[in-house]
Amino acid sequence: MLRAGGLLALGAAAAPLTGCDPFGREDAAPRPPDPLRPLLDESLALAAAYRAAAAAHADLAARLTPIAEAHQAHAAELARVLGVDLPSAGATPSGTTGTDPDAAIAELQQRERVGRDAAVTACAAAPAARAALVGSIAAARATHLEALK
Repeated sequence: MLRAGGLLALGAAAAPLTGCDPFGREDAAPRPPDPLRPLLDESLALAAAYRAAAAAHADLAARLTPIAEAHQAHAAELARVLGVDLPSAGATPSGTTGTDPDAAIAELQQRERVGRDAAVTACAAAPAARAALVGSIAAARATHLEALK
């Protein structure tokens, strides 16, 4: 009996050294993505869309640049909360660089509506510690819609 107990103890001690964990910790499921990650990605996409429209329509730049900067600031704060680095600037989104400024504004309004709705949904689902941040992003997106009128 002592021999069996000694072998069991030796086996349990050696298991972590061989990569076999008797408690199954290696098989733990990977953590799901953070539910705020889509909001971060969307903030970056909105910032890029506004920058592209401002670059394509110089007469709109003074109006659109502050909104692009607000989306970039939202992305930076979300990245801080999530503990991730902001990705480098991505490709310019299509649909906002045409020759018609009114079409560019309409495209931005549509993107902003979708973004506002996503932020409202995320706010309702967010834990209390994150609700204020997500709520302020939702409110800002609603304000951006007004600024685009």
